[in-house]
Amino acid sequence: MWQRWVRGGLLALSVALACFLGYLLMTNSTTVPTSTATVPGSMDTADATISQFTFTQTKGDAVQWQVQAQEARLFERDKRAMLQVVAVTLFGQHGKELTVTGDEGALDTETKNFVLANRLEPLVVHTESGYVIYTNHLAWTDQTREIRTQDPVRIVGHGLEVTGRGLLGRLDTEEFEVLEDVHVDLAPAS
Repeated sequence: MWQRWVRGGLLALSVALACFLGYLLMTNSTTVPTSTATVPGSMDTADATISQFTFTQTKGDAVQWQVQAQEARLFERDKRAMLQVVAVTLFGQHGKELTVTGDEGALDTETKNFVLANRLEPLVVHTESGYVIYTNHLAWTDQTREIRTQDPVRIVGHGLEVTGRGLLGRLDTEEFEVLEDVHVDLAPAS
């Protein structure tokens, strides 16, 4: 009779331990992603989200450029930051050379290259020499210190209006080149 009591007690204990183990597995396990995974670069997959983000690139004591964003989502594994409401200032040999603002952008945190784009209106690039450049997309290559786009471009300033497709801007030599289909009009000075 006592053996029956011992078997019953062990069975009850086994059931209680199985229930406890099931409870631990349910509350501490990570969920397996479903086939409707989140879009790459979405808030759900970001390693960190930072408000009022600032990234400054320096060489020695000189500031090369600075990116400021209202919000940045950082992705450590991809070595990139997805930026929202972005302002970029590029510095040349004589200090601040140009500024540009955009709706969104991406910064490669390893190569220090970045791209900017606007959803509706063109990007507006203000140069310290008084020119304004309009384009939809702009890419910065840090190693060569160049800005580039293949999109339509319009440059206005000092009585000129230059339109075309594609732009290559070399910050160190302060040269901007419209690459294709170039049209130059003299505009009245304002």
